[in-house]
Amino acid sequence: MNGVMVAGAGPAGLMLAAELALAGIEVTVVDRLPRRSPICRGFTLNPRSLEILDRRGIADRFLAEGPTVPYAMFTDPRRPLDLGAMDTDHPYMLGIPQTRVEELLEEWLAELGVTVRWGHEVVGFEEDDDGVTVTVAADGTPERARVDHLVGCDGSRSTVRKLAGIGFPGTPPGKFGVLADVEPADPSALPFGAVQGEHGTAFVIPRPGYVRIILDEPDPPADRDAPVRLDYFQKLLDATLGRRVDLTAPRWLTRFSDAARQADRYVAGRIVLAGDAAHIHPPAGALGVNVALADAVNLGWKLAATVRGHAPSGLLDSYHRERHEAGARVLRTTRAQALLGPGGDPGLDPVRDLFGDLAELPSVGRHLAETMTGVNTRYDPGIPGTHPWLGRLTPNLDLTVDGRRTSVAELLRPARPLFLTSGMRALPDLPAGSGGGSVDVHRVDAPHNGLEGLLIRPDGHTAWVSTAADPQPDHTLVTALTTWFASV
Repeated sequence: MNGVMVAGAGPAGLMLAAELALAGIEVTVVDRLPRRSPICRGFTLNPRSLEILDRRGIADRFLAEGPTVPYAMFTDPRRPLDLGAMDTDHPYMLGIPQTRVEELLEEWLAELGVTVRWGHEVVGFEEDDDGVTVTVAADGTPERARVDHLVGCDGSRSTVRKLAGIGFPGTPPGKFGVLADVEPADPSALPFGAVQGEHGTAFVIPRPGYVRIILDEPDPPADRDAPVRLDYFQKLLDATLGRRVDLTAPRWLTRFSDAARQADRYVAGRIVLAGDAAHIHPPAGALGVNVALADAVNLGWKLAATVRGHAPSGLLDSYHRERHEAGARVLRTTRAQALLGPGGDPGLDPVRDLFGDLAELPSVGRHLAETMTGVNTRYDPGIPGTHPWLGRLTPNLDLTVDGRRTSVAELLRPARPLFLTSGMRALPDLPAGSGGGSVDVHRVDAPHNGLEGLLIRPDGHTAWVSTAADPQPDHTLVTALTTWFASV
């Protein structure tokens, strides 16, 4: 076993490396940058990400960093979605810079014994039946490393994806926007939020010591890769507002688009993709970091089992199946948000109004909130059943195990499969060496609502559930075990 190399030390790469380290897999993380970039692309962790982090025992580190708000904007800032209507124990968005998210993840990874090798860039690889030989350049000097799998978490222009020849189809840019991290000369001249001007809307987001201003570009740029200069942004802001607001102290200016693309394969032999390397989408909803974390937690335990050699047939392929489908939903949702957001095509105004009316209906608002945040993500469990938990993230139940108060989240911190039983059900015997013995078993003293047995994947999703009111036959438990955990 040669372990795994992860290319890219962003949220996907760091979270994946931690998941692999928890599983006892040797992991190397490389990043082409000499040090972490100070540029902050996003400022939000959503409820699903906080649920994920809570199930690894580190959510409090992130919650200590910023404010939480119990609402989110889907399209109309005047009609925010109530996150309190969702079925989650974190019904809020956390305001935290992406740079700080990455720092906290890197600190946690170091606690697990893994450090990032900055200034190391993947420049080539050779794959064979037994592994991957990766060429990494550091200060212009090539090094070769032998690993079991190579994972590209190296961003939207992923070198790993391109070297692997993985397609990246999707929709090209239809409209463009620009953003600037700047300081208004007169802060009172530019209020926070959606500022309606004579010819469009400026979104103004407060940051410590500066603001982030986001504008639509009325015409496609002649060169989409050309740097955005302050004088250009100033002219565009003045035209949007119909008045002058002087800007100073530029920190970062960039251009973005509504392009939406998705890798046609997340798994290609021993090469795997996650995060922005696997998908890009419009920035609506601030989902990038959050989708990356979800990719990593879905992939980590499956890749670890594959490297150890006792993964059930097709387990790693299920990462592509589950997260490609989830990614497609993200692309669809963010494209809808981009089309229906303020400042878009005036011809869609009637649709915007109707959509806003529908979003105010409690059931519709909850559905949109759960879709936007990924809280309603459900994976096909591969077995029959109608229980509402099946395939979804298991609720963070308060439990009593052997006389000790605990919770589902606490029991999932080791990132291992979990079986909870009231004593009515037991794990069936599986062949020695099949991997079935890797499931942690706990007897629950006070069953929740007639719970007889509950099988939970390491990523927290329910693989099997049986209750007194809806008992499941034993053969379905065997199917769940052999589908996800036992190579029989």
